[in-house]
Order: sequence, then C-alpha cells, then structure tokens
Amino acid sequence: MWGRHLGPLGSGGGDDGAGRAHNLGATVADVEHFAPHTAVGRLTHPDKSPRVANKAPHPGPAETSSFDTVSHYFDAAADRLGVPEGLRAVIRTAYREVQVQVPVRLRDAGIHVFSGYRVQHNRARGPFKGGIRYHERVNLDEVRALAALMTLKTALVDVPFGGAKGGVNCPARDLDQGELERITRSFTDKIAGILGPARDIPAPDAGTNAQVMAWMMDEYAKLHGDTPAVVTGKPISLGGSPGREAATGRGVVYAYREAARALGLHPDSTRVAIQGFGNVGSWTARLMTQLGCTLVGVSNTSGAIHSEQGIDADALARHLAGDGKLAEYPAAEPIGSEDLMALDCEVFIAAALGGTIHAGNADSIRARIVIEGANNPTTPAADQILADKGMLIVPDILANAGGVVVSYFEWVQNLQHVGWDEHEVNNKLGARMRSAYREVEERARRQGVTPRLAAYELAIERVLEAMRLRGHGGFA
Repeated sequence: MWGRHLGPLGSGGGDDGAGRAHNLGATVADVEHFAPHTAVGRLTHPDKSPRVANKAPHPGPAETSSFDTVSHYFDAAADRLGVPEGLRAVIRTAYREVQVQVPVRLRDAGIHVFSGYRVQHNRARGPFKGGIRYHERVNLDEVRALAALMTLKTALVDVPFGGAKGGVNCPARDLDQGELERITRSFTDKIAGILGPARDIPAPDAGTNAQVMAWMMDEYAKLHGDTPAVVTGKPISLGGSPGREAATGRGVVYAYREAARALGLHPDSTRVAIQGFGNVGSWTARLMTQLGCTLVGVSNTSGAIHSEQGIDADALARHLAGDGKLAEYPAAEPIGSEDLMALDCEVFIAAALGGTIHAGNADSIRARIVIEGANNPTTPAADQILADKGMLIVPDILANAGGVVVSYFEWVQNLQHVGWDEHEVNNKLGARMRSAYREVEERARRQGVTPRLAAYELAIERVLEAMRLRGHGGFA
C-alpha cells in the first residue's frame, strides 16, 4: 500500500505548490462550493484547490463531463493501489492553470473575445507536454481533464514528459487562415511566459495543425529567440518530424495489431467502423485498409456512410479535402450517425470527441474490439456496458499515444540538431507502442482487471515514483 512505504504524505505540491489553482476567475464562493468549511473554518477535504465552475453547457447526451470521467477512472485505479486521499488530490489537481482573453477582429469587422486556456497538470516526469485544440466547446473543465490524461499517457508509454493541455473556444471550422493566425499569435503572446522547450511544449490537437504550430513557434521566437523545440507537430521544413502527422492514427493501428493478435483476428477478416474522420480517423482508416482491413463505415460531424463492400479511405480523404460532404461520397450509402455504431464489424474505432459512447448508445455497438482514438470517448456507464458484453476495449491513454511518442522524437531531434527518416520514426513508434500494449496486457491478465484499469495503474505508479524521487507532493 502506498501509505506504508512512500514516506510522510501530505496534500501540498511541488516547488510551485502543485495542486494550487491559478485561475483568473476564482472567487470565494467557488472555493466554498467546492469544499465547504467546517464550524472552525477549516476545509474538510484534502483537496483545497478551487475548481471554478467554468463549463460550457454540454450539448451531447453523455451523462458525465470529461473531468468526471477521468476522475472516475483515476479513483478506481487509485483505490486498488491504496493511494492516500491527500496524495491523490495532488495528482488529480493541476500544477498551474492559466486562462486568458483572446480578443480578435474577425472578417465581420467586429471584435470577438475568446477564452484561451493552458493547464499544466504535472511535471514530475519532465517538461509539460500537450496539445492545443480550437473548438467552440473548449472550456477549462475539459482542458483540465485532457491535461490529466496527458500526464498518464506520457507515463504509460514512458516518455520523459509531464502532462498539459490548452485550447481556445473558437469555431475553427468557420474561420479563415488569417483569423486563425491572429487568434494563434494573440494566444501565444499571452501564454509565452510559461512555455519553453524545457518547460512546456505544445502540439496540435483537434482544430489545429502544423501551420498553427508554425505560427506559435514564430510568435514565441519574437519574445525568446528562435527555438524550434518549443512546439512539436511543426511543418517538416521548420524542424518537424517525418511521420508526425500520421502518428496518432498509426499508433491506433499498432494497438489494433496487438489486440488482433490476442484474439486471433486477421486483417483480411476485419471489418472496421470509424467514428470521426479528422486527422486521427482519416489516417487510421488509410493505414488499416493498407493492412487489408475492410472499412465498412465512417462518420463525421455532417453524417455517416456505409458500404459492406468497403470504402476506399484514400478516395474518401480526397473527397473531403475538396470540401465534399460525407453523405455526398458516391461510393457508399448515407446512414444515420447512430446507425454507424450498430454496424456489423470486428473493430469500432472512436476517433471523434469525448463522450460519444455513452449509456444511451453503448449497447448498440456490435464489435469485438473498441479502440479509443479520441480522448475520453467512453463514459464510465458505457465502459461497463461494453465490458459486460465481453468486448476488448483499448483505452485512450494507450491507443492514441502515438502522437505524443513521435512528438517526443521530434523534440529530441530538435534539441540534438539531428534528423531521422520516416522509416526510422515509424519503427521507433512501433516498438514503443508494442512495449506499452504488452505491459498493459500482462498486468491486466495478472491482476484480473480491464486494460483500462491496468493502464491507469501503471501510469499512476510511474508518476508517483517520479514525485517521490523529486520530493514533490508532500513526500519527505
């Protein structure tokens, strides 16, 4: 048990007071609502950091928020590990949270004010690392959850980073390049003081790409000098790594290959349905069909399509890149988005946003394997439904870790002023993903738990060990 051999425990933080919230909008009322005072004016819960009620209304049917989902899975693993509540509070809360205003004049000639966030969750294992997402639903609570996931993800695949996440609540799909650039430069300028190649290294996420990273790098350079290692996921011509754009999708495919091995499933007998056809979903689709799998269904925000004979993933990607609509793709039949989940297939890949597999639709999934290409796609209630049906679920902190692994490779190349070719990058990625998958598989088998619980336990143990060695979080 952790409480018996890791030394004196407390709820304090590292050298900056890990667990202390740095929110611009926190109020006394927020703190009191989160942790009520006792009669003597003391907070009763070990976690005394405020969580500001900064949640956008959740329009979807998911029964829990991203933060609540991560907390549920974290607590289940922490209970099994015997992590004391005070130490648990240190890991659950963020080292630093920054919220800034991003005022930008858009093409309607009006000034629009967006909110930008950067949450640095835990740095015990190395510099903070995590993506920047642009989406109208971005809010502080979601970014908190994703930053915590990054801490666990980097620990699970054993790269020397902590966890962070950021975002701006702007509708990226409705903005032109000039507007996206102005938002990026304004946001970067306001958070540049907490970034750096040895502090915090952003990367692309939903709604951002290599071009956004190039603007971030350039804006940072105006203040601190040219430093390519300050971001990853850059264009190759500016120090990016070959293979980075496809890395998350390729990592999903490596996860499929390991899961298929365990179940005796072969690509030529594997039908795949993919929910979400952005960067992760499209690369996953192309690479899966290259293996010999049959893509029978795809969905995105505009709808879904189905073909029992198989969908040409490359042709579909070209169709959508040319501003075509998914339902207008001529070689497949339009279906409802929820109908995609009920398709007969061996593998269902959740590569959209969080909370898309929930209590209301989980029972309709008919796959043998569910692979989480997105962050937090499955709520706890849905997770239980799928487990009861005997499905193998490859959890997000394992399945979609390919992006951060190759981000690590890019960072190393930038710091050492060397370059690797794509073949070398992909081989290194495959080795790292296979190792992580088999560690999770072995622990799940040995402990008699799900892969998700095994993954969380491994990650938490590694973070705790780094904290103990550094003397963070109340360790003596």
